[in-house]
Amino acid sequence: MTVTLAEEIMLLSLDDESGAAKERQSAAWAVAGGILLDLVLAGRVGVEGGRLWVADPTPTDVPLLDERLRAIEAWTAGRKQARKVTQWLTKDHPKAVKATVESLRGRGLVRAEQRKVLGLFPVTRYPEADGSVERELRDRLRAVVLDGAEPDERTAGLLALVHGAKLHRLAFPGVPRKQIAPRLDGITDGQGVAEGVRKAIRDMQSAMATITVVTVVAAGS
Repeated sequence: MTVTLAEEIMLLSLDDESGAAKERQSAAWAVAGGILLDLVLAGRVGVEGGRLWVADPTPTDVPLLDERLRAIEAWTAGRKQARKVTQWLTKDHPKAVKATVESLRGRGLVRAEQRKVLGLFPVTRYPEADGSVERELRDRLRAVVLDGAEPDERTAGLLALVHGAKLHRLAFPGVPRKQIAPRLDGITDGQGVAEGVRKAIRDMQSAMATITVVTVVAAGS
C-alpha cells in the first residue's frame, strides 16, 4: 500500500492505542508540508526561494493530494508573484490534518472513536486499526537513519520534514536527538537526491523550521 508523506507523518503522530495526536501543533505543520512536498515530487507544484506555484494542475489520482492541489490553484490564481510557502502552511494545516486523518480512516489504517473529555466534551480519536504500514515505515526510517541505508527521494523528504518540525521523538522514540541529528542534517542537504528535489527539500525544511520557531515563541508569550 502506497501512502502519502502526510499520512506517514500522521501515523507517526497518532498514539496507536488512544488515537490521540502527539506533538499536535508541530505535526500539523509537517502534515501540510508533506502534502506540499508530495505535490512537488509529482511535478504539480513548484517550490523555490520560499515561494510556491502550481506547475501542472493535472490531477495525480490521489484524492488527498488532488484536493489540496485544487485549493493551492485557487489560492494562487491571479497573483503576479508566487506566494510564500509559510503562508500556505499557516492557512492550510488544519484542513490538511483533517483530510489526512480521513484518508487514513478510508484506507482502514485507523478507526474513528467518539469519546468525551472530562465526561463532557466530545472528541474524536483515531486509534490504530492496521499497524502494518506504520511498522514498515518505522523500519524504513531506522534503516536509513540508524543503519546508514540510502534513502529514496520520498524518504529523504519525509526525514527533512521530521527534522525541520523537530519531530525526532515521534519518529525515533528513545533515541537521543544528538545521536541522529548529524545523519538527518546530511539527508536534508540532499545527499544522493536530484538537484531539483534537493532544492525543494531545503525550502520545505526551512519553512518548517521558521514555523516551528514562530509557534514556540507564540506559545511562550
